[in-house]
Amino acid sequence: MSYVSANTSNKSRAKSAATSFGIGTEAPKFKIPSFDVPKFEIPKMEVPAAFREIAEKSVSQAKENWDKMKVATDGATELIETSYATASKGATDCGLKMIEAARANANSMFDYACELLTVKSLSEAVELSTAHARKQFDALSAQTKELAAAAQKAATETAEPIKASVTGAFKKVV
Repeated sequence: MSYVSANTSNKSRAKSAATSFGIGTEAPKFKIPSFDVPKFEIPKMEVPAAFREIAEKSVSQAKENWDKMKVATDGATELIETSYATASKGATDCGLKMIEAARANANSMFDYACELLTVKSLSEAVELSTAHARKQFDALSAQTKELAAAAQKAATETAEPIKASVTGAFKKVV
């Protein structure tokens, strides 16, 4: 028996089995019963005045708390925006100082290279290199101090509003 004829006979057997069980040949012979949903009458009750007062107080307290949270959230949002703006300005200042330092160092190196091309002896080259190294060390020290001061200023200005806000919050709690 070849594969094609075996496959065909299997299909015909499955089809005849399906029709003998009533699958795929006709509409189902059963009907889904429908149920009526019972109707319950809700008894009419008068809510006591004490319960109404409690509910009204709860609603008014929730509204007051919501208003307080909104004010606190708005304040925190403003604080974060201010801190980010200050941090961004500080980072920009530090970046500009770094660019300025890099430009000064590149110019100094170019000047040194030009001067080195004009030396006539080894001793003159050593003297020029020593003077350049000393000058660059001094410049690097000054640049590092400037950059550290700028970074410190940015950090202080960024943290100051947060510090003031946290201090104020603790004073309110205590």
